[in-house]
Amino acid sequence: MGRDTHHRELREAAQNAQVAEHAETIAAIRARADNQRSPSQRYVESFTATIGRPATIAILLALIAVWIAWNGYEHASGRKALDEPPFFWLQGVVALYAALISTFVLATQNREKRHGEQRAYLELQVNLLAEQKTAKIIELLEELRRDMPTVRDRVDHQADAMQLPVDTKAVLSVLEETMDSASVDAAPPSDEPKA
Repeated sequence: MGRDTHHRELREAAQNAQVAEHAETIAAIRARADNQRSPSQRYVESFTATIGRPATIAILLALIAVWIAWNGYEHASGRKALDEPPFFWLQGVVALYAALISTFVLATQNREKRHGEQRAYLELQVNLLAEQKTAKIIELLEELRRDMPTVRDRVDHQADAMQLPVDTKAVLSVLEETMDSASVDAAPPSDEPKA
């Protein structure tokens, strides 16, 4: 019983160490991406994160309501309002705010897109490496099966095919053909009569 417990503890410790290593790698990738940001990009992302909060919407709506109420009261009481109805200054400020926010959000999304593409490339590399390792494991198991005198030697076509590494160029070609045919199928029919 003590020996089994010891082995289980060692296995759990090894698994925890592996998980910690993966977590550290992911954190290092994220830190590297964050360190590559320029100061202006950091400001843009900080600003975008700030304005993306629900409290910002409430504050913005409150400011607009106060602006309309104050200028409406000034106009209704016969005094010179800073921005009389229909509130051209307010419309201009809101339009400028919207344009700036759109630009800030696009700048943030562009960097996140580049970071996502880098992660996708890394995942592709890891997947290709895993596929190569899997093919090698199948090859070694098949070799072991053929060499064991107690196991009946037989031909396994599926295992033979799985031993071969994937031809990525062939996969890309088939994927492109599939995507092209799917886009042709999804295209709206032409209204022009056929000759």
